[in-house]
Amino acid sequence: MISSHKTRPETGHKARGKRLRNSVVAAVVSGGVMLGVMPLASPAQAAAALPTLSAKGAFLQDRATGAKKYGKAADIKRQMASTTKVMTAAVVLNTPGVDLSRKVTISQTYRDYVTAQGASTADLRTGDKATVRQLLHALMLPSGCDAAYALADTFGVGSTRAARTKQFIGQMNSKAASLGMTNTKFDSFDGISAAGDNYSTPRDLAQLASYAMRGSTLRGIMSTTKYVAPVTTSTGATRTYTWYNTNQLLGSYSGAVGIKTGTGTAAGPCLIFAATRGDKTYVGVILNGTDRYNDAAKLLDYYYGSSTASTMKLRTLPQGAQRD
Repeated sequence: MISSHKTRPETGHKARGKRLRNSVVAAVVSGGVMLGVMPLASPAQAAAALPTLSAKGAFLQDRATGAKKYGKAADIKRQMASTTKVMTAAVVLNTPGVDLSRKVTISQTYRDYVTAQGASTADLRTGDKATVRQLLHALMLPSGCDAAYALADTFGVGSTRAARTKQFIGQMNSKAASLGMTNTKFDSFDGISAAGDNYSTPRDLAQLASYAMRGSTLRGIMSTTKYVAPVTTSTGATRTYTWYNTNQLLGSYSGAVGIKTGTGTAAGPCLIFAATRGDKTYVGVILNGTDRYNDAAKLLDYYYGSSTASTMKLRTLPQGAQRD
C-alpha cells in the first residue's frame, strides 16, 4: 500500500544544512578536492592570546637554547634595583679559588650604610664572623644590602674600602661585557644608585639569569626559601640568623626555581625568574611591573600550556621578614 501522505518541503536551518551537505559532497565528487571549505579548528588547536602584562619591560627565553620566546620593550634601558645582586653573587663565585668557607667580619660601616639608605637588610651584626656562603644567602634571600657591601669590600681590590668597592663594581661591568650585556651598566653593588646610572634591559638580564643558572652553588641559593645561618660573634658566642627569600614566586608557582626580586622608587617592582618543568627551563625578567608575580606566572603558563596563574596563591612571608 502506498501512502497518500505528501512530503513537506524542508525549510529553515534543516534545509540550509541539507543544502550545505549536498554541495560539499558534489564538490568532492566532481573535483576530488574540496576548495574553500575548511574544517573548524578545535579549541585545543586555537592559538591562545599572548598574556597582557603590567610590566613596562619583560623578556622570556628558553634557557637551553637561548631562544627568545617573548619580549616587551626588551631593549629599553631601565633601572633594575636589587636584581643587581645576581651579578654581585656571580662575580663573587667567579673569583678564582673562591673559598665559600672563608669568614668575613661584619663592619659597623655596613650597618650604617643600610641605615643611611633605608635599604633592605640581612640585619648583620657588627663583629659577627659570617662565611662567604652565608653572606651569599644573606645577599640573595632577604636582599641584604649589608651583605652586598661586605662581599664587595671583601672581593674588591684596593687599599681602601672605597677603592675596593669601586674595583668590585668594575668587575661587575667586565662580567656584563663578557656576557654580551651591551645595554647594561652597574654603578652599584646592590642596586642603590644615587645618579640613576645603574641600569639594564629585560634581554640583558635574561642573559645574566641564564648564566647564573649554570652554577650549582648559585642555583641552589636562588631556589632556597629559608636559610638558617649560625655565626660566631665577636665574643666567641653563636648567633643564629634566619633569612626568608623575598621571591614569593618560589613555593607558589609549580616549578619555580629562582631568581631575584628588586624594588626601587625609579625601578618599580622587578623580578628575574626561572622555572623548570620536565626537561624545559625558562628564564625571564619583569621590569617595573605592578603585578610582577602574576606577570611571570602568566608568561610561564603560556609556554608551558598550563593555567597555574589563575589559581596561584603567593607564599606568605613571616612577620618581620624583609620585603623587596
